[in-house]
Amino acid sequence: MCRNIRTLHNFEPPATESEIADAALQYVRKISGTRKPSKANIEVFDEAVADITAATARLVGGLTTTAPARDRDAERAKARARWEARADS
Repeated sequence: MCRNIRTLHNFEPPATESEIADAALQYVRKISGTRKPSKANIEVFDEAVADITAATARLVGGLTTTAPARDRDAERAKARARWEARADS
């Protein structure tokens, strides 16, 4: 599950609200050990996702760096090359 959580800081264009919410959802799924909560737990599950989304947005928005912003396409190409190297071995 956590393989879907990606670095969100220092990209151009910046991380979207959707990307931040997706990362929060993946985190809550991993911690709770369930992909979809039972009806009894849906409220607390959704509340946790909202809280973590807000905390993540604050974190990503508050971080500073002197490094140049990374290009999403270039990072995707590097990840693809690493994946292909693992698949070939």
